[in-house]
This record gives sequence, structure tokens and C-alpha cells, in this order.
Amino acid sequence: MTVSFALLLLGVVAAVAAPRLMSRADWREREPVVALWVWQCVVAAVLLCFGLSMTFSAAAAWKAVRGQIFAPAPHGVVEAYALAAYGPWSAVIAVLLACGGAWTAAMLTREIRDARRRRGRRRAELLVRAPLLPGEEPGGDRLVVLEGERLDAWWLPGATPRLVVTTAALRRLKGHQLDAVLAHEQGHVRARHDWLLHCASALAVGFPQVPVFAAFRDEMHRLVELAADDVASRRFGRLTIALALVELNEDRGVFGPCPTPHAELPQRVDRLLAAAPRLTAGRRLRLTAAASLVPAVPLLVAFGPGLSALG
Repeated sequence: MTVSFALLLLGVVAAVAAPRLMSRADWREREPVVALWVWQCVVAAVLLCFGLSMTFSAAAAWKAVRGQIFAPAPHGVVEAYALAAYGPWSAVIAVLLACGGAWTAAMLTREIRDARRRRGRRRAELLVRAPLLPGEEPGGDRLVVLEGERLDAWWLPGATPRLVVTTAALRRLKGHQLDAVLAHEQGHVRARHDWLLHCASALAVGFPQVPVFAAFRDEMHRLVELAADDVASRRFGRLTIALALVELNEDRGVFGPCPTPHAELPQRVDRLLAAAPRLTAGRRLRLTAAASLVPAVPLLVAFGPGLSALG
């Protein structure tokens, strides 16, 4: 089997099998940061498989591309890849995968553009509801309080990120609960979860039939919240952030029998109150190291013949 087809097959198998394997992992909720890293490595490996397969297919189909890729390589390395045996399908595979890459870039560009447009619209609305006072500098305060009867608190990312809290939420949150909400949102900002969600959404929207991309998006939305909950709980305690979540969302029917758009909140509160023990440092390190090696598999498949020829 040629390297290009092997990489393509490896990418397809990983795209189908990875969500099933990850769904069986019983440590994801206990270590959401590790789970986030594992998912990123898996998706990176899938994209590497398709990207490298496109490269070798293009090299087999067109001599100009082959000359650019293998220009500094000895003749024995080129012979090891047996590019002449790829057949007429190499050009078709290269074009299809190139179109997929271009479509991915287009979806990511659209996702970032739409996110910036939404953020700009929310900042404009915020400026209307909380106008600057005479002599006040824009972007000076990281905390903005809005007059309103709706319980709400959210982080507005950007060059000058701000935590927006309504007066109703201030009246409801007690003690360190507001500090815990602030720590939760700061956890999102410091880990750049917004960029992770943009990438996951772009892949899922661009390729809705690919299981790994759809699962990646769904898991990212869940895991980033769990990771931010853990950031807040380590500073102010699990009970404090759990009570803050309940206070902010109790009036929205989240904890009732009917499903809502925030149906994951009861599971988040239960997780915080259950206080399941974390994995040992050794196991976390082993999982992180093993995940880091996943993208190396397509690289090994791609460069294996060339390294063997050199050896």
C-alpha cells in the first residue's frame, strides 16, 4: 500500500474510532484539561493524515510538485516512496483533499469573522446600556455592572476583556460567589477557550458528516466549562462555585424536568458537589505524554520509508 493511501486510511479510521474510544474514557470529567489536550492531539493527527496524504498524492500526480517536495532528498529516498505506482487516482485524491483544506480555511475564517461581528455588536449594546461617564476612559474597567432584573454574568472577550454582571446577579450572589464566577470566566480567557471553540465549530460546520469533528465540537463546549469550573473551585471551593451556578440559573428552569439549552448545568453542579478525586500526577503525565505522541503516528508513516532508505 502506498504511503498516501495508508495515511488516508489512517485518517478515516481515526476520525471514526476516536469519538467512540473517547466516550469510553471514565476520567474525562475528573480531568477536563487533560481531556481537552487529548482531543486536540487526536484532531491534529486526523488533519495531519489528510494533509500529508494530499502532499504525497500531489507529488505522485505532478512532477513539478514532486520536484519541490523531494528536491533536497537523495535519489534513494524518492525511490523508496514508489511514487510511480500510485496510479491515476493520485491526482483525484490530491484535488479532493486540497478542496477540503481550502474549505476548512474558509469555515475558520467565517467563524472568526462572525465571532468578531457578534462581539462588536455586544460591545455596542453594552456601551448603550452602560455609557461612559464624562472623563471616563474606554476599556479601563474589567468589571461592568448593568442595571437589570435578569440574573446574568458573562465574559466579553477581546483586546480589553470585561466581566459583565447585572445588578440582579449582584443581589443574588453572596460571599465569594461573585469572585468564583469571575475566576470561572477568567479561566476561559487565560486558556483561550474562545479560539478552541472557534476551531471546533469551524470543523464541525464545514464537515458535519465527519464523526470526530462533530464530537470534538460537542466535547469542547462541555469540557471548557468543566475546566473553568475547576479553576474557580481551586480558588474558592467547589461548594461556592456550585451555589453560584445554581443562583444564576435557578430562575431559567435549568434544574426542572424539561430539557433546556443549558441542560448540562445540573451535571456540572452534581460533579462539583460529588468532588470526585483527581487522577494521580503520574497518570495525568502518562495520559498527556501518550496524547502528545498521537500526531507523531502519521509523521512516522509519512517519513518512515525515507528514513529507512537513508538508514
